Amino acid sequence: MEGMFDLSGEIIVITGGTGSIGKAFAKALINSGARVVLWGRGKSVPLEDVLKEIAEEECQRERLSADRIDVSIKEEVEEGLCRVRERIGNPTVLINGVGGNKGKAPFVEADLNLFQEIMNLNLLGGFMIPTQVFAEFWIRERISAGVINLASMTSFIPLSGVWAYNAAKAGVMNLTMAAAKEFAPYGIRVNAIAPGFFVGHQNRNLLYTDYEKGILSDRGKAILEHTPFNRFGKAEDLYGTVVFLSSRKASGFLTGVTIPVDGGYLIDSI
Repeated sequence: MEGMFDLSGEIIVITGGTGSIGKAFAKALINSGARVVLWGRGKSVPLEDVLKEIAEEECQRERLSADRIDVSIKEEVEEGLCRVRERIGNPTVLINGVGGNKGKAPFVEADLNLFQEIMNLNLLGGFMIPTQVFAEFWIRERISAGVINLASMTSFIPLSGVWAYNAAKAGVMNLTMAAAKEFAPYGIRVNAIAPGFFVGHQNRNLLYTDYEKGILSDRGKAILEHTPFNRFGKAEDLYGTVVFLSSRKASGFLTGVTIPVDGGYLIDSI
């Protein structure tokens, strides 16, 4: 078993690297020996602040770097890939961590422009464009590699009022399976992680009416009532799964699957 989860020699690019889940992935991976490159636009959270935060907590600054990349623009992704290769080496794992939602509305009141924007964020920037660029490079260079996508509880069961997010994350799980089949002959694995409900800056106001005092919103209460572990996820709950999927020794025969890390949310019953 020695070396099963040793990621030394792996070069991993994480898109959406400034988010809470992206940072959790980075911490787990650098502590397993990987070199990690965070990609983000640096608008809501500066990349420099994230690098400093992780470096101070984990004492692994030499294994971590960042680039300002908008993954919705294919040319930027291509240029970013070239920079990683020149500075560090050929990446071996791509983690598609870009995604998110804006607003909640009844179906008949859903803003169609916003619907398109959310679909583009989660499906084009969050999967299609980066995966297309990296896979084309890996296939051309005959590099065995892996893709890890960020799915959601809504990939399995829709949440009320978030129509575009539901559709996009269901699409991520569907395309994870489709891409896994197409890329398998080239030694490229494609899997996904579906986090349950983790508190981050995007959903904090949705889950709490007063986060500092720990006062849950009605939606937050409903989620915990349907989560057998009766709590929201913590960053460290994601560590094992992302290291497992990044390790070709541990998961080299695994492709096309979406692993829920949800405290039992999907198996809640009465």
